[in-house]
Amino acid sequence: MHIPEKNTGLTNEEVTISRQQHGSNTLEMQEDRVLLQVLKEIVLEPMFIILLAACIVYFVVGQYQEGIIMLVSIFIVAGISLFQEYRSKNAVQALKKISAAKAKVLRNGTTVQVDTEDIVVDDLLLLEEGEVVAADGLIIAANDFSINESILTGESFAVSKTAGDKSSVYKGTLVTSGSATIKVTEVGLKTMFGKIGLSLKEITIAKTPLQLQIRSFVRNMVWIGAIAFLIVVGFNYYQSGDIVHSFLQGLTLAMSILPEEIPVAFSTFQALGAFRLLKNNIIVKQPQYVETLGSATVICCDKTGTLTQNKMSIAYLYDAASKLSVPVKDNAALPLTLIEYAMWSSETNPFDPMEKAIHQLYEKTATTDKRQSFEQIHEYPIGGKPPMMTHIFKNETGEIIIAAKGGPEGILRQSNLPVAALKHIEEQSLAYAKSGYRVLGVGKGKWSEKKWPVSQEEFEFKFLGLIAFQDPPKENIIQTIQTFREAGIPVKMITGDYAETALAIAGQIKLDHNNEVLTGQEVLHLGKEALQQKVQQVNIYARMFPEAKLKVIDALKENGEVVAMTGDGVNDGPALKAAHIGIAMGLRGSEVAKSAASLILTDDDLAHMTDAVALGRKIYDNLKKAIQYIVSIHIPIILIVTLPLLLLWKFTDFFSPVHVIFLELIMGPTCSIIYENEPMEPGTMQRKPLRLGTSFLSFKQLLLSIIQGLMITAGCLGIGYYYMQLGSDETTIRTVIFITLLFSNIFLTLVNRSFVYSVFKTIRYKNNLVPLITGITLAFIAVLLYVPFVQNLFRLNTLPLATVGTCAGVALVSTLWIDLWKLLKTKKADSIN
Repeated sequence: MHIPEKNTGLTNEEVTISRQQHGSNTLEMQEDRVLLQVLKEIVLEPMFIILLAACIVYFVVGQYQEGIIMLVSIFIVAGISLFQEYRSKNAVQALKKISAAKAKVLRNGTTVQVDTEDIVVDDLLLLEEGEVVAADGLIIAANDFSINESILTGESFAVSKTAGDKSSVYKGTLVTSGSATIKVTEVGLKTMFGKIGLSLKEITIAKTPLQLQIRSFVRNMVWIGAIAFLIVVGFNYYQSGDIVHSFLQGLTLAMSILPEEIPVAFSTFQALGAFRLLKNNIIVKQPQYVETLGSATVICCDKTGTLTQNKMSIAYLYDAASKLSVPVKDNAALPLTLIEYAMWSSETNPFDPMEKAIHQLYEKTATTDKRQSFEQIHEYPIGGKPPMMTHIFKNETGEIIIAAKGGPEGILRQSNLPVAALKHIEEQSLAYAKSGYRVLGVGKGKWSEKKWPVSQEEFEFKFLGLIAFQDPPKENIIQTIQTFREAGIPVKMITGDYAETALAIAGQIKLDHNNEVLTGQEVLHLGKEALQQKVQQVNIYARMFPEAKLKVIDALKENGEVVAMTGDGVNDGPALKAAHIGIAMGLRGSEVAKSAASLILTDDDLAHMTDAVALGRKIYDNLKKAIQYIVSIHIPIILIVTLPLLLLWKFTDFFSPVHVIFLELIMGPTCSIIYENEPMEPGTMQRKPLRLGTSFLSFKQLLLSIIQGLMITAGCLGIGYYYMQLGSDETTIRTVIFITLLFSNIFLTLVNRSFVYSVFKTIRYKNNLVPLITGITLAFIAVLLYVPFVQNLFRLNTLPLATVGTCAGVALVSTLWIDLWKLLKTKKADSIN
């Protein structure tokens, strides 16, 4: 990239002054106030409102002790919610910061990479092909620079811009070719992008199926709670005539019905899951994508740099003049003209590994380095089918060099060679491809007119020869593909290379395929239904271009697949956007690809995707366990409040808001902390992926949880009824029911750690929070039974140790039966297999 010599960019002090005067390059009106946002959400929760209502009632009727308990409970519940939500939102904020777009600027005479939000007015911004412009500015130097401004103007074609006419560039637009140096004039909300309201905050992120299911489930439960509240208040008041007592009973039931732990657990699991992925070199743009990862059913992979090492070395040169294929490593007489024109057709400061290899070979073989004597005066960026690119250079004596390279078919098409020569070159190219080499053709152009043609397709080329690049497969790719295979996720290769090259690489990496290859042109010509059938059978796609990639992705989606797609180039943006999981490469990916993707592999290693899928499945499984636990433990609370009342028991006032809120303090941490920290179960990555949108909130899925809840209810009310028949007082009956429920909570937490393996196996799973939470619950039980002040608060009695043992025994029977069900289910599955 050309930078005017007199410009050294801003100093650190000037950057600070500019930021103070003109602000930062952010589109947000103010910084996100995470704490205030979380507090607002907590205050508006139905559970908070019910607690506040109960607290007010207690104080109004003079029951100050209970009122103080409720007030303390409000702070505890709010504190737990605040901690979980704040932790989740901070994780999301950290992810946003890490995944922030980068830009190159000139400061203190050195080119440095900074976050785009750190750009200030008067910075010198360095732009290259494939980058998104980070701020408004004036062009002070440009080299064949063109830009797509469709995001602002709606016009999809590229606009050529130069430094001479004081042209401006605008934030959010895309560099389609060339390079330029920009002096920044506006940042943040003062840019054109900011003024017309294209803030990313205004772009709504679609809710995932599971989010919608949870929202619907909680909303329905709120309505059920409201109706149940009115019924219980009316029924109780009809029987007792005590409006205050009836109101508190109604609030108790409403509190027991509301499953407010579910959305908290969901957001916590997703956000912390995304943060855990970061430790595995995967940046997730939004926590919601974690849910989708566990459902991936097919992965479409770029070949170069994803399946291969992207360490290009030149293996062979084919000289069209001598019709000889020369191995580079033999140090034989190499075709110097072919090497020189391959160099001229490459970027001056190459980024692409192939172009780097070409420059290195030129440096080794050239007797005189001509690069300093010539200046690039025109450029035709990569384009066409197959793609090619052309560069034009000129020296002080007026000598012109026109050099092109690209897909051999493209160069040959413009070379006017005899049929026999064409056939020979095509055979040589095919031979290289079958050996797994990536092949480029090189041409020497000629043009007699003064004005350069609009398109590079107008040049006539002298075909100079072929370059065969060797790009070995990644060392771990065979194991990575095997892991995906075991997980029931087929891998599809999508490449711009020859079909023969793709087949050769597929053989080397042991990619499953049926020897059939679809090319980009074939994809475009196939009808919708025919393509949907083909994509189920074909795993190798060659000579692909953006439109064809997008069509393959859409066909897979039409088949009901959950598609993951890797990409790194500017042209991969549409396909990455279209895929359920767009995966950009962090090291070699363009800013466009990173922006379009849902996650970024920071080290370009596809093996991390197996970790991501595993974590996605683990999070789904653990969230399912947590929600099934929540449903199971809510049922006995609801029925203990309502059944004695409806069955006209002698005693009906067993639980008050104080009891329910105490249970909430146990349930919340249990599900959100213990289950989120659970390890992945054996066999998780050997089962087929779940279809996206599969619900575990349907009646069929929750039936087992409902039965668990009913069994615990039977145990708690059964022991309560037994003691009532023995003539025990209301306080004793309340105590045995409450203590039995607390023991049931412990055992339910343990048995629900797996719905496949016995508790005697899961107890060996490493989760340090299990003994901690269990120990805290047992300590609570001891305090409730044997500390008089706490006894009075909860209206409980001291129980003999034998009775406590009976409560624990009933709780064990009420919950441990599920292990017999697991055993029968496993035996049935084994007999089928």
